Amino acid sequence: MSIYVVGHKSPDTDSICSAIGMAYYEKAMGFDAVPARAGEINKETKYALDYFKVDVPELISDAKEVILVDHNEPAQAFDGIENAKILALIDHHRLGGLCTPDPIYINVRPVGCTATIVADMCWRHEVEIPAEIAGLLLSAILSDTVLFKSPTCTEKDKKAAETLAAIAGVELKEYGMALLKAGAGIDGMTPAQVADTDLKKFEFGSTKAIVSQISVMDPEEVLAIKADLLEAMKANAAAKEVSLALLMVTDILNESTHLLVAGEPADLVEKAFEKKVEDNCVFLPGVMSRKKQIVPQMTNAAK
Repeated sequence: MSIYVVGHKSPDTDSICSAIGMAYYEKAMGFDAVPARAGEINKETKYALDYFKVDVPELISDAKEVILVDHNEPAQAFDGIENAKILALIDHHRLGGLCTPDPIYINVRPVGCTATIVADMCWRHEVEIPAEIAGLLLSAILSDTVLFKSPTCTEKDKKAAETLAAIAGVELKEYGMALLKAGAGIDGMTPAQVADTDLKKFEFGSTKAIVSQISVMDPEEVLAIKADLLEAMKANAAAKEVSLALLMVTDILNESTHLLVAGEPADLVEKAFEKKVEDNCVFLPGVMSRKKQIVPQMTNAAK
């Protein structure tokens, strides 16, 4: 029976590439592991998979045994998680309420990307990383740290990326910019798809919320369809049974975020960032990380 290695719903590049890398590691350690995904891949991830000629992982809605990567909150897991036995957790986020009936292997570290942890596990256990897997792990790090601009980025992420780039045979910054550009535009995307990008569900005190994020070179391209985005965010909130929907429109070049707000309580957002929400939006200079600059602030504001 195969062990599925899977990331969160609305998967980003780290969620997909870390699943592939972790499945490779498990196979090297003698286990029958298969990479999987819990949702559709985005344009950036497709670019990485195509560049390194790796197939898109299998989409799953049910599994007997799983290893979770890049998430640990039940609300972010694939829909059939309640029927699966969780064997291990590899992550770089806050602990978010996951409970298991048995002890499991946990490797959670305060780094910028799950792929950094996966690469380190390979090196610690002398598992040789082939070029295509190195390229995918590199892609995940460059994506999650926004080419090292994110405040979540650590020296471990940078060193891992440099080593992985050498193995993959790519020039780090050149490939990184190409990767980010591939996922930065919204051409061909509907407002619903934009609002659903990298969506995660959270609880801030008694407030249930969803927080999405799209990273772009030109935020005005996204803000031009704000009215439609707000309607899509409201629809998402209703479907997810939450009261508040946030969408981070993150400007890669200028290192800032326009935070769109739909639903209630909007004053929780104002309290978290000490700024007034005007026309369903608040501008946050210097903010690029949901994990470090949005979720903790919202959590503290809700206390």
